[in-house]
Amino acid sequence: MPTKSKVKVKATKGLNKKQLSHLEKRLLEERARVMKELGYYGESFNSSLQASDGDLSSYSFHMADQGTDAMEREKAFLFASQEGRYLWHVNHSLLRVSQTPEKFGRCEQCGEEIGFERLDALPHARLCIKCKAKEEDGKRR
Repeated sequence: MPTKSKVKVKATKGLNKKQLSHLEKRLLEERARVMKELGYYGESFNSSLQASDGDLSSYSFHMADQGTDAMEREKAFLFASQEGRYLWHVNHSLLRVSQTPEKFGRCEQCGEEIGFERLDALPHARLCIKCKAKEEDGKRR
């Protein structure tokens, strides 16, 4: 019967308080940006369908205009849903920073440290580059 190999984690000190504080600030900035962006999409969804040329009718009379309007609404919805997913990841990272700061900056799969440079670029990263590459490679197959 094969035994599962245990992942060996190098004993390192992890991120210092200054780095954690910097990453928390970056996450809060990202959350504020995303919230503002989602507010913009919310306004565009709630705004009337009145034409920008001042037409009081909210109905398009030409099929091409109707198709364009539908495509623009669908595109705005797609962007808003992507931002919503990103906001979830940012909020989840903020929880990890505040609840378990000693584990923040460690790969959730292999336990190795995620480089500070990677976290500075993607403060919501939860996987090291190697594990992320494996994950993306698996999705392509």
